[in-house]
Amino acid sequence: MGSRGHYRYHWQSHNVKQSGVDDMVLLSKITEDSIVENLKKRYMDDYIFTYIGPVLISVNPFKQMPYFSEKEVEMYQGAAPYENPPHIYALADHMYRNMVIDRENQCVIISGESGAGKTVAAKYIMGYISRISGGGPKVQHVKDIILQSNPLLEAFGNAKTVRNNNSSRFGKYFEIQFSPGGEPDGGKISNFLLEKSRVVMRNPGERSFHIFYQLIEGANAEQRSNLGITSLEYYYYLNQSGSYKVDDINDKSDFQETIHAMNVIGIFSDEQAMVLQIVAGVLHLGNITFKESGNYAAVESEEFLAFPAFLLGINQNRLKEKLTSRQMDSKWGGKSESINVTLNVEQACYTRDALSKALHARVFDFLVDSINKAMEKDHEEYNIGVLDIYGFEIFQKNGFEQFCINFVNEKLQQIFIELTLKAEQEEYIQEGIKWTPIDYFNNKIVCDLIESKVNPPGIMSILDDVCATMHAVGEGADQTLLQKLRMQIGTHDHFNSWNQGFIVHHYAGKVSYDVDGFCERNRDVLFTDLIELMQSSEIPFIKALFPESLQAEKKGRPTTAGSKIKKQANDLVSTLMKCTPHYIRCIKPNETKKPKDWEESRVKHQVEYLGLKENIRVRRAGYAYRRIFRKFLNRYAILTKESWASWHGDEKQGVLHLLRSVNIDPDQFQLGRTKVFIKAPESLFLLEETRERKYDGFARTIQKAWRKYTARKRYVQMREEASDLLLNRKERRRHSINRNFVGDYIGMDDRPELRKFVGKREKIDFADTVTKYDRRFKGIKRDLILTPKCVYLIGREKVKQGPEKGQVREVMKRRIEVERITAVSASTMQDDFIILHEQEYDSLLECTFKTEFISLLAKRFEERTQRKLPLKFSNTLDLKLKKENWGPWSAGGSRQVQFLQGQGDMAILKPSSKTLQVSIGPGLPKNSRPSKKNFVQSGAISRQQSSFPVRAAPAPPGSHQNGMLKTSHNSVHNSVHHRPAPGYLQAQPKGTGSKMERPSLPQPHSINKERNQRLQPNLDFLRVPDQGAAGIQRQMTNRPPPGGGRPKPAPKPKPQMPQCKALYAYDAQDTDELSFNADDVIEIVREDASGWWTGRLRGKQGLFPNNYVTKI
Repeated sequence: MGSRGHYRYHWQSHNVKQSGVDDMVLLSKITEDSIVENLKKRYMDDYIFTYIGPVLISVNPFKQMPYFSEKEVEMYQGAAPYENPPHIYALADHMYRNMVIDRENQCVIISGESGAGKTVAAKYIMGYISRISGGGPKVQHVKDIILQSNPLLEAFGNAKTVRNNNSSRFGKYFEIQFSPGGEPDGGKISNFLLEKSRVVMRNPGERSFHIFYQLIEGANAEQRSNLGITSLEYYYYLNQSGSYKVDDINDKSDFQETIHAMNVIGIFSDEQAMVLQIVAGVLHLGNITFKESGNYAAVESEEFLAFPAFLLGINQNRLKEKLTSRQMDSKWGGKSESINVTLNVEQACYTRDALSKALHARVFDFLVDSINKAMEKDHEEYNIGVLDIYGFEIFQKNGFEQFCINFVNEKLQQIFIELTLKAEQEEYIQEGIKWTPIDYFNNKIVCDLIESKVNPPGIMSILDDVCATMHAVGEGADQTLLQKLRMQIGTHDHFNSWNQGFIVHHYAGKVSYDVDGFCERNRDVLFTDLIELMQSSEIPFIKALFPESLQAEKKGRPTTAGSKIKKQANDLVSTLMKCTPHYIRCIKPNETKKPKDWEESRVKHQVEYLGLKENIRVRRAGYAYRRIFRKFLNRYAILTKESWASWHGDEKQGVLHLLRSVNIDPDQFQLGRTKVFIKAPESLFLLEETRERKYDGFARTIQKAWRKYTARKRYVQMREEASDLLLNRKERRRHSINRNFVGDYIGMDDRPELRKFVGKREKIDFADTVTKYDRRFKGIKRDLILTPKCVYLIGREKVKQGPEKGQVREVMKRRIEVERITAVSASTMQDDFIILHEQEYDSLLECTFKTEFISLLAKRFEERTQRKLPLKFSNTLDLKLKKENWGPWSAGGSRQVQFLQGQGDMAILKPSSKTLQVSIGPGLPKNSRPSKKNFVQSGAISRQQSSFPVRAAPAPPGSHQNGMLKTSHNSVHNSVHHRPAPGYLQAQPKGTGSKMERPSLPQPHSINKERNQRLQPNLDFLRVPDQGAAGIQRQMTNRPPPGGGRPKPAPKPKPQMPQCKALYAYDAQDTDELSFNADDVIEIVREDASGWWTGRLRGKQGLFPNNYVTKI
């Protein structure tokens, strides 16, 4: 029961078994094995997300999951934490709301090894934020750029490795910048350490960057001709690893997506052509091979020079010269001179590869700059950072790139430790919170081993020293590096050496690095000759990629790749530390990249090195929520009158006051020096729920006032329009001309047995119980329903066979499409009869709310047909009958209804074989119109006393028990027609023994004695039984017993108020309604014709539907 708001469905919340625990803080046993077992249970049931407090654990499913649709976006948007099952959308929404509410920058750190699903997680976060944040065309353009930057950078920076089919071979920190209103209006990408070496070489079974394969598969005929595109096997840079296709990647369609992304970002078509020209140029460069010629290198086949020279806009001979020789500067006695040095085959290959790597890297930087320029914003306000960086890697052969990648991951692990384990415990001590410290592995010792400058120097410092004294390519420098490492840090606990390299004991495990090529890749110098060569290009775009000034005198050591990545990593750490961090820990369940495959030992290893056990222990022992006093007061000030709109006393006392106001146990929170600490998430949910209810209550008050105002205006307009249809054509009933239009008089929202006949999305314009007359003028009860498309007549029949034999079921008696109605007929008198004329046959109905029905039908008819509904008014009406297939009436035929002047307001019927005579007294004149003044006055009265729901009073349970009206058995001759109020229970349940008195419409004087007596209320209910009144008083007086056991003096007799007894239980649907059980006795404060009475029960006053009670 309760309020019928928007009901939320979810993929995990209905008809599914419970799979493990959603939040591993709730695990009964905290061991690595129990964590792995819980993750496995959930993974096998397709639940890939699990919480550890605010940290989200995501296990890669290696398949598309069904719960990332618009339905989930709507469900998680604005939802309280833990209201729904764990999801990446919950974390993204929490992050976005925190930024908007607290005006603080946020970031999400996505970590895990290669292939654990980090890039996909980043995409889902950016997609979610893009969907839920508002904004106009400019904001939408920024959103499009944010989303399209992913496929573009993936094409140029992602590749297939043995561990991951779409591995990020670069790191990126994407800042989405927001306006104060929460609309994304800018952004910025910082990229780290593109793995350039992948262009020229890679491990067996791996691919180069996706763009090379996309171009070859997706280029059109013109591009293939202009760029010299042939087959994948033709290019040396692609054929050396023996891997060309990937199962779940379509290079051809991805190429079109890449081109589309460039268009969205605003890269001009000529620039796009240049980018693709350079990509093709790099492939053709790789096909230039060298041979030994007198101890020097010579180009093996000069025809392979032509295409790269043409594509890069450079002279073919100059290209050959710069690949096989190098200009070197030498200084002698203060003088410098240039010497041309001829290269050997190894050096020439190295020079060719260096140029290829530089071209790809600079194109990548151009794309990143283009994205940044497209999203550039004058000044930063708030931002959300998404860190998607290469995962921790261990390959068969681990080189310099793996060393740098693992170093960055080591730094990220250090941030996680600093902020979730170390900082949390230190914060408790600073704030004076009682706390038992928890041990954990702090990986700062490993970070220092790699990046320390002195005492002892780190691996990167030693590497830079060796590179500074290095002169040529060769193994000598790498071996020197190995010797120096053994000498200076050989005794370090986290370092070992072996004959070809060294081992570092990372937080994620031991990794052995091969020093071969370490020094050369660290030096990362592009020779001056190659820069000059590219600056001589005829193509301005290529020339602009190499803007270096070669004349400027170089001072100090050149920047190495290692020092660059070290600086970038530390800058990244300082950026992240300024934001409020959120964490996603990604786990890779297997190496087969197949769904439902679970490698226990692999997952356990990740659980261990990610420190999940320690994380759970700290969360469990600690406090789930902490907030500065001022911020806590600002958020929850609305909970009490004393704190709203601002607390004027001591902040700490204000926080204590708020916590006590919602009765949070003292052992569930602690007040520190500047912050409040709340232990259980449930306590936070209580605060949030109470806050939501307060806001909801105020919003409802405002909405109710506004709806009341607009409804009044609308009903006045509707009533006047309806009245105009009958003006000067039909007499009006005295008490109906100024009544409000309700529309639904039978409570269709609570009547699924009737709703099933109506279309799912069809709006109910009008619904009421009417009397339908057959060819013998016998009255039968029908439910008349009008929707924008159809008129429905619903009746009831007994089931004649089957397991439900004897039961009464609702059946569709007639369905008339609105446009098929040819006319509506009525008399000129005040009666309630109308005839619906249809092409096949007519329906004679008696409808109390005929004016409202005709006006709504006329409106819908005009919408469907673009013409006015024909209305006929006459005191002699013809009725066309339905053709029957049996009996004397099979021919159909017609009937006539005649209206005669009579006495009183109640129609008297005299049927004969083919004619029905209806006599009724005079009503209000035909020119009567609704009174606006009367309406306003009644509105003012209701405002002073009580307001009534716009909806009709709901029908009580079991209000439809058979298809016939409960009238006397003397047919309809001389019968008086009573019209029940909304939802009136015409067929009494067995055992009630009484009739309910209804105030909805004026009851005319009866001229049939027997009928009149039958409708009199049972006077037995007016006799108050002995002790009954005292019992009722005891029920209604909810006071505590008097203190000290002294007898309470007899109270003064209260004035007796009218009372009623509940026939059925009723649950309040709104805050101003009463809830009661069957047999409860309610004091009647005020009766109203709307069907909603005001009453008092157990000290509370509110509204209730009068058809659920009977007067005492």
